[in-house]
Amino acid sequence: MIDIGVNIQHDFFLNNLEETISQSKLAGVEGMVCISSDLKESQFLQTLCLDQPSLWFTSGCHPHHANTWNSQSVSTLNELIKVNRPIAIGETGLDFNRNYSTPTEQRYAFEEQIQISLDHNLPLYLHERDAHEDMLSMLRAAGKEHIQGVIHCFTGSIEQLENYLKLGLYIGVTGWVCDERRGLSLQQAVPHIPLDRLLLETDAPYLLPRTIRPRPKKNHPKYLPWVAEEVAKLKDIPINELIIQTTNNTKRLFSI
Repeated sequence: MIDIGVNIQHDFFLNNLEETISQSKLAGVEGMVCISSDLKESQFLQTLCLDQPSLWFTSGCHPHHANTWNSQSVSTLNELIKVNRPIAIGETGLDFNRNYSTPTEQRYAFEEQIQISLDHNLPLYLHERDAHEDMLSMLRAAGKEHIQGVIHCFTGSIEQLENYLKLGLYIGVTGWVCDERRGLSLQQAVPHIPLDRLLLETDAPYLLPRTIRPRPKKNHPKYLPWVAEEVAKLKDIPINELIIQTTNNTKRLFSI
């Protein structure tokens, strides 16, 4: 398995990086995609992952931090890509749920990162909360019938799923699928995700699968098998089949 969403820059992992990698591999997680939230983290992850063959990284600016995106950000990110090419642009997108950055700031940063992804032929690593229609509109406005990328931590409805699939996007599923309180929409949507468009992730140290007993304090890439187990159950397929397919999907999308 490959975990396509780990916040490896969290002290919980950095203080014991080798142990984090070792424990993950023992659990069957052969690699991790480390996701950036701003350009400073993008630069940090470039260096961190340089000597770690089981770690890959994204470069970009999360909508929460869109207020840090400015007239120099495009050139800064372009230079970072030249130094050490990421596997995707992001985490980028729109989040109108919390609005830590204004919608205008978010759209500005997102639009420029869409163009960077097209310029460098890199997939988008997408975040969306309460902004589905705006997300669709901006992706369609990019002038492409199909967009390379993944909707990270998808939690939406079947209708929203179908809209993203029509754009050619992959769908990332986290431990949210194991949540009996708020995961119903996702649980209903999972059977409708084509097997060749499905990716698995933890978003560790967040979104701990609630099916783990005894329950740990924080999520970890080593808990990805709990996500896989729930998804395989919902799709009514053997877990080994799911693991093989999602691993191949990850390698295909991110060219790893």
